[in-house]
Order: sequence, then C-alpha cells, then structure tokens
Amino acid sequence: MKEIKAYIHRNRIADVVYALERDGFRNLALVDVKGMARALSEKEQEFSIEVAERVITEVKLELVCDDAKAARAINTIRENARTGHKNAGWIYVSEITAAQPIDGE
Repeated sequence: MKEIKAYIHRNRIADVVYALERDGFRNLALVDVKGMARALSEKEQEFSIEVAERVITEVKLELVCDDAKAARAINTIRENARTGHKNAGWIYVSEITAAQPIDGE
C-alpha cells in the first residue's frame, strides 16, 4: 500500500477532492497547514511571527491506496491541483508496511 501526501493551494483543493472522489478515492484527510509555497498573489500571503517569514495556508491532502492505484491518484492530483505556476505544490509517496483497523481483530 502507498500513502500519498500532497501540499495543494487552497483554491485548488475542491477540484482535487471532487476528481479523486469521482475516481473512487474516498478515504481522504485534509489538514490546513502553513507553508512557504509560492503565493499566487499577495492576498494569499501572511507574515508568520513564529517563523519570521511570509507563509500561505495550504491544504495537506493524505490518502492511502493500493499500489496499483497510486499512479492514478497521483495523476488525478497533479491534473487538478495545477495553478499555472511552476511550483504549485508537492506530492510525496511513501510505502505503508502495515495497516490495522482501530476496532478490529
């Protein structure tokens, strides 16, 4: 199994989630994070006292899927997260070595 994490501009996340759900990926986690990705406009940026830098609020999308479906998930994210800028975000893929339900044997 693979875990896919993608850091996506907030204005693209709805399209990404819709496309992933349409492709059968339903177990998604979304977390607002502060990042240093290239801002689409100055309105998107704020100054962070904690890191003394300009940051934007991005969305970290996480999903776990079978190895055979990972390439399709990555392509769906990539196609729908584009902003028109070179550094629109990042996608990371990790190997899952075990997965256990919380309420199970």
